[in-house]
Amino acid sequence: MSITAEKKSELIKKFARGEGDTGSPEVQVAILTERIANLTEHFKDNKKDNHSRRGLLKMVATRRKLLDYVKSRDESRYQALIEELNLRR
Repeated sequence: MSITAEKKSELIKKFARGEGDTGSPEVQVAILTERIANLTEHFKDNKKDNHSRRGLLKMVATRRKLLDYVKSRDESRYQALIEELNLRR
């Protein structure tokens, strides 16, 4: 259900705004998107796993807040991030 260290470092390299950047909103959104995708696959087999579903809903809400923050700061960064991650919005 969680992402591997290699996948996480790959996402950090791809979405980092500078050298050593691990906490920018873009990186956080990319990591959350990967974790949400993994959990969505998990729920296809485990329909009754409501404890993990709560975590999924929290992750979706956190991603939404981060995307709203990026949108309020810089619309072009927001559009690029949405396009890169193939998110509906």
